[in-house]
Amino acid sequence: MSNLFRDLLKKIGSGQHTSHNLTRPESELATKMMLLGEATPAQIGAFLIAHRIKRPTSEELAGMLDAYSELGPKLQAIPTERPTIVFGVPYDGRTRTAPISPIVALLLACCGQNVIMHGGGRLPTKYGLSLIEIWQELGVDWTKLNLSKTQQVLEKTRIGFVYTPLHFPLLKSMWEYRDQIGKRPTFASMELIWCPYAGDAHIVAGFVHPPTEERFQATLSHMGISKFTTVKGLEGSCDLPRDRTAIIGLGNGTEAIERLLLAPREYGFTTKNLPLNSTEELVSEMKSVLTAQPSELMQTVLWNGGFYLFRCGICPNINQGFTKAQELFNSGAVLDKLRELQRTIKSIW
Repeated sequence: MSNLFRDLLKKIGSGQHTSHNLTRPESELATKMMLLGEATPAQIGAFLIAHRIKRPTSEELAGMLDAYSELGPKLQAIPTERPTIVFGVPYDGRTRTAPISPIVALLLACCGQNVIMHGGGRLPTKYGLSLIEIWQELGVDWTKLNLSKTQQVLEKTRIGFVYTPLHFPLLKSMWEYRDQIGKRPTFASMELIWCPYAGDAHIVAGFVHPPTEERFQATLSHMGISKFTTVKGLEGSCDLPRDRTAIIGLGNGTEAIERLLLAPREYGFTTKNLPLNSTEELVSEMKSVLTAQPSELMQTVLWNGGFYLFRCGICPNINQGFTKAQELFNSGAVLDKLRELQRTIKSIW
C-alpha cells in the first residue's frame, strides 16, 4: 500500500464538508501513481469513485493532463499553415446516433488540414461503436502501426490516429477499473481535451453538460491553450446535431469564449439525426457518401463538414463551407483521400 497515495485519497474522499481539492502537482502525482500501479487496486477504485462524486476542478484536470503528457505518446510536430485539429470524442463510443468523424477527417485532409484522433476499441462503460472500428471497415487499420509509422502516415496523408492500446498501454488497467466500477471516472472527461501532439494544436472536444464545457475552458487556460472548440455534440462527441440548435464554444485566444449557435433549418438542412442501427449499415451509407450519393448521412456530413471547413479557416464563412464540402465529394477528392490513406498504411506495414 502507498501511504503517499492514501494521503491524496483522504484529501478528496473525506466527505462534503471536510474534503479538499488537489493541487495541480498533487493531481499529476496521483494520476501517475495510478497509471504506474504504485497505488493498490483498492486505493485506485476508491479514488476514482471519490473523485467522480466530488467532481474535478480545472486545476486537477490540468494535473492529470500533465501526467498524460509525461507518460503518454506524442506525434511530432510537422510544418503546417494551420494548427492541427485534435478531435476528442468519448472512448466508450456511440450506441444511438451515427458517427461521422472519420469522413469529416478525410474531408479536412483534402484541403491540407492535419487531423489527429485517439482512442481504442470498444471500451467501458458504454462499449459503443468506436472510431477505430469504423476506420477498419473503411479499409484503414491503425491497430498495427507503431507510433513512428503513424507519424509517417500523418506526414504523408495529414491524418493520424493514436491507438492507445498500442501507443499508451498504461491505460489498459484504467479501462478495467472503469468496467468494474460501472461509471465513467474523471479520466473520461480529461481524455476529451488530451492532446497527443507536440506541435501547434486546435483541440475540438465534445461535451454533454454545460459545467463540463466550463471546466474544459478553465483547464485549457491552465495549460496555456487558447485555440479550441467545444461542441455540445451527439452523445458527447464532436458531431454537430441536426435535431436541435448546435451549441458551440469558440476559443480564439481571448479570455472569454465566443458562443456560436447554429440552427440546421436556417441553413436548409433537415432536422433529423441519423440513428445507428448497425455497423454494416453505417459503413454502407458512408461508402455512398464517399461517392456523393444523396442521403440522410450526407446531410449530416455536409452539416459538420461545412462547419469544420469554416472553423479551420479553410472557408471564410459557413455557407461557403457547405458548398466546398459538396464540391469535394462530387469531385471524388474525399474518396481519393481515403484510397491514399489505404495505400500509405499498406506500404509501411
